[in-house]
Amino acid sequence: MVDWKWSGIGAVIVIILAILFGLVGFDWLGVLIAGIIVGYMVGGTSNGAIHGLLAGIIGGIIIGILIALGVGVLAGAGFGLAAGALVAIIIIIIYGIISAIGGLIGGFLNKTPA
Repeated sequence: MVDWKWSGIGAVIVIILAILFGLVGFDWLGVLIAGIIVGYMVGGTSNGAIHGLLAGIIGGIIIGILIALGVGVLAGAGFGLAAGALVAIIIIIIYGIISAIGGLIGGFLNKTPA
């Protein structure tokens, strides 16, 4: 069963770490670390993977919206909005996968479900 508290907290951690690590070009590392944290907190490999996936998707949606708005403003309204939406969809998928892998690792480290 999904504990939405950890998915929400994980999404905030994903956003913060992705922005911080993104400043030096390693945003994927921040997403992976956030997934490990969430997976460890919920415990269990399947729980960790599911909660990591949800945290990555929610965080990816929020960061994707921010990126889409930024690309839309920089490139102009017509083409920029379509390009920004495509980038946002790619970010959501990538962040979800990386965070699920991190959640699996974190859940493996803490095999006792909370």
